Amino acid sequence: MRKTEIVAWTEKWNELYAIESDIISRIFINEMIVIYHIGSTSVPQIGYSKPIIDILLVVKDIERVDLCNEKMADIGYSVRGEQGIVGRRYFTKGGSSRTHHVHIYQTGNINIQQHLNFKGYLLSHSEDAKKYGELKLKLANEFPDDTHKYQEGKESFVNELVEKSMTWASSLR
Repeated sequence: MRKTEIVAWTEKWNELYAIESDIISRIFINEMIVIYHIGSTSVPQIGYSKPIIDILLVVKDIERVDLCNEKMADIGYSVRGEQGIVGRRYFTKGGSSRTHHVHIYQTGNINIQQHLNFKGYLLSHSEDAKKYGELKLKLANEFPDDTHKYQEGKESFVNELVEKSMTWASSLR
C-alpha cells in the first residue's frame, strides 16, 4: 500500500515539471496542443503537497494517445487507461513511490478547464490555498498508511474549491 507523504512546497517541483514536460512533449508531438503543470505542486500558496508532479496534456484526438502507450512505458510510466474518468488517459510513474501523474484529455473536455480553474483560483486566493495545504498535512498525519482515507478526507473540501473555482472563473469572463 502506498504511503501518504506530504512535504513543504519547493521550487524544485517546477524544475521537475519542466524536465518531464519536455520528454512527454516529444512523445506526443503530433497530437499535443498544450501541456500544463497542475495540482498542488504547481501552487506555492498551498504550502504542502505530495511530492508528485501532476501534468495535464491537451491533445487533438484522445484515441491516438493509446498509440503512445509503449513509449510512455519505455520512460517508466504505468498505463492506466481512463482510470474511472471517461475521456481521459492517465499514466503514473514511480510505482508505489509515485513521482508523476499525467492526465491527458482531448481539446474541449470539461476537465481541462476544471483543472486550470482550480489552479488559477488557488493562485489567486491564498487563504483557501493555505487551508487546503493545512488540511493535506492534517490528513496525512491521521492516515499515513491509507491513501484512500486521505483522499476521502479531503474530498468535500476539494469539491467546495472546485465549485468556488468555477464560479470565480465565470466571473472573469
